[in-house]
Amino acid sequence: QVQLVESGGGLVQPGASLRLSCAASTRSFSSYAMGWFRQAPGKEREFVAAISRTGANTYYADSVKGRFTISRDNAKNTMYLQMNSLKPEDTAVYYCASRSSGSARTGQGDYDYWGQGTQVTVSS
Repeated sequence: QVQLVESGGGLVQPGASLRLSCAASTRSFSSYAMGWFRQAPGKEREFVAAISRTGANTYYADSVKGRFTISRDNAKNTMYLQMNSLKPEDTAVYYCASRSSGSARTGQGDYDYWGQGTQVTVSS
């Protein structure tokens, strides 16, 4: 069982930045690929970014490419999502997820464990 806890969400103005963190309660963190997903009100949950177990490979949704950066610190069992140039359409609950494999994937069904989410609201 892997427990994931997201933090760092909040209310910001358009153009601002936020950094989300996802802390994992497992000694095998470095074995897992990780991902970020989000769900906006009235919409289905969607892929945002994914990172392989070593961090060598990363993937992004087209909507966030160039603005968001996914990273991880295996020594701290933590994954991050740096979000810059935030837009109102980025408003959503952001979830982190872990995959019992080292290779990153973009599909929700590829992930085994999920956090409870952190709210990000971008509004003026």
